[in-house]
Amino acid sequence: DMAMLDMDYVISAVGAGGASGNNRPEKVDYEGVMNMATAAAGADIKQFVLLSSMGVTHDDHPLNRMFGNVLRWKAKGEQALRDSGVPYTIVRPGGLINTPGGEARVVAVQGDPIMDAARIPREDVAKVCVKALSEPGARNRTFEIFTEDGAAVSDWTAFFAELQPDAPAAPAAPAALNVD
Repeated sequence: DMAMLDMDYVISAVGAGGASGNNRPEKVDYEGVMNMATAAAGADIKQFVLLSSMGVTHDDHPLNRMFGNVLRWKAKGEQALRDSGVPYTIVRPGGLINTPGGEARVVAVQGDPIMDAARIPREDVAKVCVKALSEPGARNRTFEIFTEDGAAVSDWTAFFAELQPDAPAAPAAPAALNVD
């Protein structure tokens, strides 16, 4: 796609600006991400890093009630990226905080556990997104991140190597043969 001509990588940190209107989650977190994923597929992008959110698989999450089903739409955007065929990394941070990064251990988990107290500095989220671009162990993986007491990550290859790849998409069912 022309929008991504001569680009190798995409990091998307888009997010809806409100529960309704043109900047609502359906338009930004789903349709916007789907359109970027489609453009990336047409432009042979080497990797697309999508910043999503912890909690996207929990339909009854309070954020859905407060912000126009934002997490449901983010989940649909994630799936659109997975389905695009573009190599991807989906990063789901816990609650974003404004403290300096690099002062605690970044921890990655998978399976979208309910962790209401999980927090992470924005600076650490940005570092994970950038590091994911150069690590094969980050490709085609979806994971949650937060920080806890401990030394900052020094070996990003090992950090990403602990993650399991997402299950490949199921192939489409073959069309039924009409045998007379």
